[in-house]
Amino acid sequence: MSFPRLELLKGIYREGVKPARFLGVLALFGVSYGFYRGIQDNYLADILGISAFQRGIVEFFRETPGLLVVLILAWMYRFTETRVFKIGIGVMVAGLLGLLLCSLPGWGDSGSALPLVVIFMVVFSTGEHVIMPVRTTIALNLAAPDKGGASLGITSALSHIGNIAGFVVVTGFFAVLGRSGFTRKDVLPFRIVFAVSAFLMLTAFFTALALKESESKVKRRRFYFARKFHKYYMLEVFYGARKQIFITFAPFVLIRYYGAPTSIISLLLGICAIFGTIFSPFMGRLIDRLGYKFVMVTDTLLLVVVCILYGFAHRIFPAGVAFMVVCVNYVLDSIISLASMASNVYVQSIASSQEEITATLSTGVSVNHVISILIALLGGYIWDTVGIEALFTLSAVLGIINSIYAATIKK
Repeated sequence: MSFPRLELLKGIYREGVKPARFLGVLALFGVSYGFYRGIQDNYLADILGISAFQRGIVEFFRETPGLLVVLILAWMYRFTETRVFKIGIGVMVAGLLGLLLCSLPGWGDSGSALPLVVIFMVVFSTGEHVIMPVRTTIALNLAAPDKGGASLGITSALSHIGNIAGFVVVTGFFAVLGRSGFTRKDVLPFRIVFAVSAFLMLTAFFTALALKESESKVKRRRFYFARKFHKYYMLEVFYGARKQIFITFAPFVLIRYYGAPTSIISLLLGICAIFGTIFSPFMGRLIDRLGYKFVMVTDTLLLVVVCILYGFAHRIFPAGVAFMVVCVNYVLDSIISLASMASNVYVQSIASSQEEITATLSTGVSVNHVISILIALLGGYIWDTVGIEALFTLSAVLGIINSIYAATIKK
C-alpha cells in the first residue's frame, strides 16, 4: 500500500501530488541522523575528552553554517527547493565520511583529532542547515489548504521514526559491547557507527536524486527581510537561545554531571524520538485547531519548569533520584520543542506566496543562529565559572520573555 493511500495521510496532501519518495528520503535521513546523533556527545566527551567550555567552542563553529544559511541559499537562488534539498543531503554525506576518516587509527583516538573533527562537523552541519528551510517549504507546498500544520507533523513524525531506529540500534550495540569488555574510551564502536550512518545517508542521497524537480518548483529571492515578519524574526532569536542550551548542554549535564554512557544517551534520544513520533502529528493538528499563538505561548511557559529541573535537580533530590529526574526532564524537553513548528505555520499564515515562505524561513534560520553561536560560547563559560544553575536559570528567563513576546502576536 502506497503512502498516499494510508488512512493517516488522507486529506493532508493536495490532490495529484505524490509525497511517498520525499517521505522515504526523510525516513532514511532520520535513521542516519539517529546513528550520528546517538554518539556525537559521547565521542566528543569520552574519546576526545573535551570540557564544557570546549564543547561550547565546538558548538560555536558547528552552528556557524546556520548563521550563514541565508547567504548560502542566496548563492543557490536559481535552484528549485528539490535541488537544494538534494545538495544539502550530499554535503551531509561528505561530512559523515570525513568523521569516519577522523575515527580511523591515529586520528580519532586522541584530542589531536579535534580540529579535523570540528571541520567535518561543520561540513555536516552545513548540509543539515541548508535543507532545514527547504524541507519545511516542500512539506508545506505538498499540503492541502489549511493542512500545513498536519503536513509538518507527518514529516516530523517520519523523521523521528527514523531516529528511533538509529538510536535503538546504537543503544543495543553499545550495551552489548559494554558487556563484552569494551570501555568508554574504545574508538572502534564509534568508527563502526560513523560508517553505518554514512552508508544510510548516501542511500538517502541516491533516493533523493530520483525526486522530480516539478514536485516543488519554488524559487527564492537572494535576500529577503520584510517588516510584517519582524515578530517571527524576534521569536527565532529566543528559540535559538533555548534550542542551543538544550542541544549543547543538556546531554553534557547527563554525561559530565551524572556519568551517563553512550548507551544511556542514545536510549534517551530514542525515547525522545518515540514521543516525537507520537506527538508530532498531534502537535501539528493542535496548531491547526487552537492556533499557533496559543501553542507558542504555552510552549515556553512549560520550558521554565524544565530549565529549573536541569539546573537544580542535584540540589533538590538525592544523586540517584536526580539522575532519573533529569532523564525524564530531557524527554519532556524534547516533546516541548515540537511546538517550534507553530512559528512556521505563523509565517505561512501571513506570507503572500511559497517563495516568500522559503525566503522568510531561511532568514529565520540565520537569525536564530546569531544568538545560538553566542549562547554556545557564553553557555560554556557560565558553566565553567558559575555553574549549571546559572546557565539554566538564564534559559528559564529567556523562556518567560519569549512567552510574553509571543502573546503580543495578533492573529
